Amino acid sequence: MRPIRNRFAKLLIYLGLAVYVVSTAMPFVWTLLQSLKTVRDANSAVPLFIFEPTLESYAKLWLLETPENLSLILFGILVASLTVFFLAIFLSRHGAPQFIVVGVVVGGFALILWTIPQLMKMADWYDFFTNTVIITTCAVTISISLSATAGYAIARKRGVSGAILLVVALGLGSLPPMAFAMPYYQLSAMLQIQDSFILVIAVMVGLQQPFSIWMLRGFFMEIPRDIDESAMIDGASRLRAFWSVVMPISWPGVVAVAILNVLGVYHNFLIIRVLTILRWTLAVGITKYVGSIYAATDTVPFAAAVSASLPLLILVFFFQDQLVKGLGAGAVKG
Repeated sequence: MRPIRNRFAKLLIYLGLAVYVVSTAMPFVWTLLQSLKTVRDANSAVPLFIFEPTLESYAKLWLLETPENLSLILFGILVASLTVFFLAIFLSRHGAPQFIVVGVVVGGFALILWTIPQLMKMADWYDFFTNTVIITTCAVTISISLSATAGYAIARKRGVSGAILLVVALGLGSLPPMAFAMPYYQLSAMLQIQDSFILVIAVMVGLQQPFSIWMLRGFFMEIPRDIDESAMIDGASRLRAFWSVVMPISWPGVVAVAILNVLGVYHNFLIIRVLTILRWTLAVGITKYVGSIYAATDTVPFAAAVSASLPLLILVFFFQDQLVKGLGAGAVKG
């Protein structure tokens, strides 16, 4: 593709991109501003852009009671989180096995999440948050593990059987979520696992498989067979060649698919609303605040919207390079 050299054309492109960015970011920026206002400022007849910020709405959202030493507790949580983060980086750079690094991260943050309710009386929003973390982490981990091996097998399979499996996966993935809601509900009732993490995680894994297999199969198809076959000639098994040789090469694609899986599980509303009573995630729990009479009388719904959005923004920020590389490679393949 030839570069654009006309200055007027470049100016039009930059203006168009600027308008797009402003129009896309403005709703979130306004929500963030509203969440930092008092109820009086938020409901002012004239929109206020200069005001004294307050975290009162976030305290109401997350806490049943505000402890006197809240600042000290938050500082301790921040220090503990940074400790886990930097410990994982240290272990990774000094050659620690990947499963140990992952175990430190998962175990460390799980301990932090368990400790917080012991120090403060948390509101329902904290339960929605922990449910979301548990369901998303487990579902995406299992989904990527299964879809990566399945995608690799289909990519290396000669003949029509692999194509048939891929078409079946795409057909199942094209069905609306409501087509699965009632069958899953009836099966959970028969197995006596209603409103459980096992049920929700298993359903989320099943829903993410068709798309993940299709995407990862495309990434693996671009990796020459000679690479893993050479590893097997040197004595590696098929699984060892896949894990040690193929996966590191396709890592950006795997991360991109994993992030898309996170978005799919994180934003799922219908299935979780049908299958759960107490195990609500943020996508379902936010309806308790947004779209009700409560939304017109308090700033807590704005704090809920910001709190639900920040985890995804942080995730995309840290993995933006792998996401761009993976999606770019996928676009080239298409």
